[in-house]
Amino acid sequence: MADSIDYYREHAEQFYRDTIGADMQALYAPFLAAIPPGGRVLDAGCGSGRDSLAFLRLGYSVQAFDAAPEMAGLAARLLAQPVPVLRFDELAWKTEFDGVWACASLLHQPWADLPCTLSQLAITLKPGGVLYASFKHGSGERRYRNRHFTDLDQHRLHQLLAQVPGLHLQHSWVTVDCRPDRPNQEWLNALLTA
Repeated sequence: MADSIDYYREHAEQFYRDTIGADMQALYAPFLAAIPPGGRVLDAGCGSGRDSLAFLRLGYSVQAFDAAPEMAGLAARLLAQPVPVLRFDELAWKTEFDGVWACASLLHQPWADLPCTLSQLAITLKPGGVLYASFKHGSGERRYRNRHFTDLDQHRLHQLLAQVPGLHLQHSWVTVDCRPDRPNQEWLNALLTA
């Protein structure tokens, strides 16, 4: 995970520019349908802060965090609110959030660490809360541009969730990357309930 954090520290401005304009509305809809109006959302590994801003504009209460200080700083500026620098293993919230949004952030966790990480995120949820997670579609671990990636397909998702008794699969689906320069990149999306 340290190498992936270092990558985002070094490339924060470029990553911000590359992702801030991505249209994520189609992914927000199933997640927000399970969140009460004005509910609390934890943006876990918020990156640019793009999704947090969208949720705030829709009237939700949002707590964002990121492991890379430079990314957290950019997100804090965008959101005009503090964005703590935290890793998944440093979370201390318990039963505080109606939803956790983990968009393209858990994919940097090694496969062996994912059950514990998901369990930690589940603890932050109120009973009946919902967690959205996305991974590049595939079935292995790899390194790309100094970052670690754990790719998931539906089979691997089921294998993972069998190790996390506090979360249950509500729905999973595959989408194509919404960035115009990545038309062949597929993503596995999962909506989980506590």
